[in-house]
Amino acid sequence: MHDPTTLAYAVRRGLTATPKRLPPFLFYDERGSRLFDRITELPEYYLTRAERSIFEGAGEAIVAAASRHAGAPLTVLELGAGNASKTQVLLRALVGLQGRTRFVPADVSPAALEDARARLGREEPDLDVRPLLATHAEALAAARAWDAREGTPFVLFIGSSIGNYEDADAVALLSQIRGGLGAKGALLLGTDLRKSLDVLLPAYDDAAGVTAEFNKNVLARVNRELGGRFDLESFRHVALWNDASCCIEMHLESTRAQRVRIDALDLEVAFGAGERIHTESSHKYDDARVERLLAAAGLGRFAVFCDEQRRFAVHLARSRE
Repeated sequence: MHDPTTLAYAVRRGLTATPKRLPPFLFYDERGSRLFDRITELPEYYLTRAERSIFEGAGEAIVAAASRHAGAPLTVLELGAGNASKTQVLLRALVGLQGRTRFVPADVSPAALEDARARLGREEPDLDVRPLLATHAEALAAARAWDAREGTPFVLFIGSSIGNYEDADAVALLSQIRGGLGAKGALLLGTDLRKSLDVLLPAYDDAAGVTAEFNKNVLARVNRELGGRFDLESFRHVALWNDASCCIEMHLESTRAQRVRIDALDLEVAFGAGERIHTESSHKYDDARVERLLAAAGLGRFAVFCDEQRRFAVHLARSRE
């Protein structure tokens, strides 16, 4: 869990590093989760709509392919589930295939999990929803402890969340996922595809400023939970393309030289004018890169589905062992 001790460690470590950085999990307190829900509805943010369109058009084919070698009903574990709104489309298709289905949405945001539990409880009576407040690693450890009576694991890592990881870290996480799948489980991996910067950059720097507010919420959270003294007006949201890494980077840039105290850490952090805190990378993929990551993690891909405009892809994979 990301308890205050872990939060304090991450903030101290990140703000005393060179260059400064804060981990993306800091985005997702209650306020950040609500802001991200707003981002997914913005006209510039195509990712959620594109992935949802795949599930709406190919959901039955996806769950049929995942089930083909399962040998038992699939139990769905979603990493970083949020409110599971687009996942609901896929879950309905799975219920149509196998009847009553267990769904384990895992997330670090209690508010998002409660949203998912309440809505799915009302709207999907054939789902057995078991929310899990957990990091990815904790959720996968729980999955490894499942016995055969709990079903065959179907792990969802969608929304291009893999894009927050550098390739070596992505392989490490995918290897952990493989360990939780067993011989018959399946992974559904969502990846955003490389495309024109005219499309990519506005998705992370929208005209309404919601993404900027979401990014600054990292500092607001440090203020709320650790007694930080950040003046949010003294930092600006920056989204830029890193061509060498094939990713969008998000930063918070200090607009002036300043010193910021964080009471709970007994720490004062100096910023130069123009100095940045890196808060997120969002990597973009082509087919070959996805294939390399999966293979390095011991996973074999057996199906790919794209939206009509080829903006986004989801990949089905299973252990090669």
